[in-house]
Amino acid sequence: MIRWILITVLTMGLIGVGIWGYQEHREKNAILIQAENTYQRSFHELSYHMDLLNDKIGTALAMNSRQTLSPQLVEIWRITSDALSDVGQLPLSLLPFNKTEEFLSDIGDFTYKAAVRDLEKEPLSDKETKTLETLYKQSGDITKELRQVQHVVLDNNLRWMDVQLALASDEAQSDNTIIDGLKTVEKKVEGFPESNLNAAPTGKSSEEHKYKFLSGDKISKQDALKRSKNLFNVTNQDNLKITESGKGADIPIYSISYRNGDKNAYMDMAKQGGKPISLMVDRPVGEQKISLNEGMKKAQEHLKKYNFDNMKLFQSSQYDNIGVYSFLYNDDGVRVYSDTVQVKVGLDNGDILGFTAREYYMNHMERDIPEPEITENEATKKVNPDVKINEKHLAVIDNDVGEEVLTYEFLGVLGNETYRIFINAMDGKEEKVEKLGGTELKYAGNF
Repeated sequence: MIRWILITVLTMGLIGVGIWGYQEHREKNAILIQAENTYQRSFHELSYHMDLLNDKIGTALAMNSRQTLSPQLVEIWRITSDALSDVGQLPLSLLPFNKTEEFLSDIGDFTYKAAVRDLEKEPLSDKETKTLETLYKQSGDITKELRQVQHVVLDNNLRWMDVQLALASDEAQSDNTIIDGLKTVEKKVEGFPESNLNAAPTGKSSEEHKYKFLSGDKISKQDALKRSKNLFNVTNQDNLKITESGKGADIPIYSISYRNGDKNAYMDMAKQGGKPISLMVDRPVGEQKISLNEGMKKAQEHLKKYNFDNMKLFQSSQYDNIGVYSFLYNDDGVRVYSDTVQVKVGLDNGDILGFTAREYYMNHMERDIPEPEITENEATKKVNPDVKINEKHLAVIDNDVGEEVLTYEFLGVLGNETYRIFINAMDGKEEKVEKLGGTELKYAGNF
């Protein structure tokens, strides 16, 4: 009797495991099918948008009217944004496709900057027209390569999930048709001349955006490990791992990681000068023992330690028991928004939990800031009269076409919302209006 009961229980258990396994298999398949559909849609939309982009550039070249050319350039910019979005949804995290993304981004920058200016007063120059002709030919070349990949995918019913598995594995990937096709597209773009966009409407260099403020001698791996001990606040380097950046990185860096129990940390350090570019520390944060203001002083000490001079607190906020502080460079009383540094501080013991200075090192330089051509009172009159202004500052910001401009910055309230409004200090133009969200933000009034 007991034997039959045991057999029955085991049988029911096996049936239950089988049902559970079947359900798990169905759910897994459903996820895979959804991912496959997303990848298929994104790739075919990318091919479509590249085809459309090529047509629109060709149409722009045939246009003679400035009134119709400007909207056409805006349309090209919009399509490049769609194409970049398509690329971002493909499983390409492990496959270098950055040159193609840069190419699309450059087309978008070029056409947007041309579209926003008055083409009646400042029509496209001969150089810019030749640039557009070059982009037309090059986008046509990419379109042909993508069509070829698309034809093979459809003809052979290939799956993008196989691409993801191939990219994620350490096995040879040379026999994957889709990967080979996309590598061909990337190689095609790499072969384009570097000088394509030298005629960019705003005079922006076609060189990659370099870190302007890195100086000093290159440091060794051992030196980087020693410096990281202090930043990670650890006594030995047994649990530290270090790797060097590969080709394609913005700058040569050491990536250092630390793992020990419930504390994990990661940092990027520039080889040149051993400057910490970013730092993240993940550990349990205990009960708050220091105030947000005391945490700010810890952040300032950290900046001083690493020679960040003339940095003033711009805003601070608190999330749980962590203080987050944003600092801007103060150039003789003028806020410089591109030279920013963010610091996170644990309010349990004052440790630095996060730090990023990428924008600072990328943009900081000696500037010749001009005197304003309009007064603060004149700039105030350009602000919506319904806005109650609480703070006023001079500030350097990047405008819509990426140029640094001197502005009057006004922090004000309209209804229940707070806004930051920037008025060009040279001609009174309203450069930018930002709505500020979250009541947890605290701003530094005495900058």
